[in-house]
Amino acid sequence: MSSHPVEPLWVWITFNAFILALIVLDLFVFHREKKVISLKQALIASAGWISLALCFNVFLWIYRGHEDALDFLAGYLIEESLSVDNIFVFILIFQYFRTPKEYQHKVLFWGILGAIVMRALFIFFGIALVKKFTWVFYLFGFFLIYAAIKMVMPKNEEIHPEDNFVIKLIKKFVPISTKYDKDKFFTKINNTWWATPLFVVLITVETTDLIFAVDSIPAVMGITLDPFIIYTSNIFAILGLRALYFALAGLMPMFHFLKYGLAAILAFVGIKMLLANYVHLHIGVTLGFIIASLALSIAASLISPRHSSS
Repeated sequence: MSSHPVEPLWVWITFNAFILALIVLDLFVFHREKKVISLKQALIASAGWISLALCFNVFLWIYRGHEDALDFLAGYLIEESLSVDNIFVFILIFQYFRTPKEYQHKVLFWGILGAIVMRALFIFFGIALVKKFTWVFYLFGFFLIYAAIKMVMPKNEEIHPEDNFVIKLIKKFVPISTKYDKDKFFTKINNTWWATPLFVVLITVETTDLIFAVDSIPAVMGITLDPFIIYTSNIFAILGLRALYFALAGLMPMFHFLKYGLAAILAFVGIKMLLANYVHLHIGVTLGFIIASLALSIAASLISPRHSSS
């Protein structure tokens, strides 16, 4: 496997400081007030995050060259499209817990902040594993093909947080109340600290995102093993997830063929990983396949809308 340029420490520090500044600005300036985010606000915010990612893509083109820039774009598209699929599960989680809409942004904010840390560990551990044990790369390839098959199979769309191992563990140490206390994660009842349902929602979102990362990060590793490209494409994709959620939450049933496009992408990358020693595809071919799969699945969904059975 080819080696990749090692970014100096100051580049990592600068990038993460920039991301941290964006997160602080988003929480304490743009969303300081606890209110329901309108569709217009969500669309503007989504356009802003996507534009920011594309600007970084241009920077990479200048800083690293066109091939690394195309790797980033392919990785970003995979992460962003899989994030869209994740939105449906977030909708089910919020519906199950009857989470008030004005508190959902806070849950997604802290959930995604935690996801950044977990994904960073996942990425660097995964890359180190692949470089030390080459067979792990092929294991990821088989796993992506399995994930693609599983994605198109009929599945139970119910959420069962009571089966979540992390929540069971938390219950052993902290009692969980049955009522929300505004946007608080913890509340004091009779001089005892209780976790609120909002905290349970946060943990459910966090663990769900970790499960999603098991699919998405190996998929990007099928494009490149450059830690800087994998990390930055992941970060930009999940930073825009909150805005994307509020923009697409009401429109998700329209994209009922999207899972087939995502499954095709996962299977394609999985096969590409398995054949890496025999067939080398230019990044332009991979990028073209990703864009075509997404475009065709979205077009099919719009041309042939799902009809309710009621």
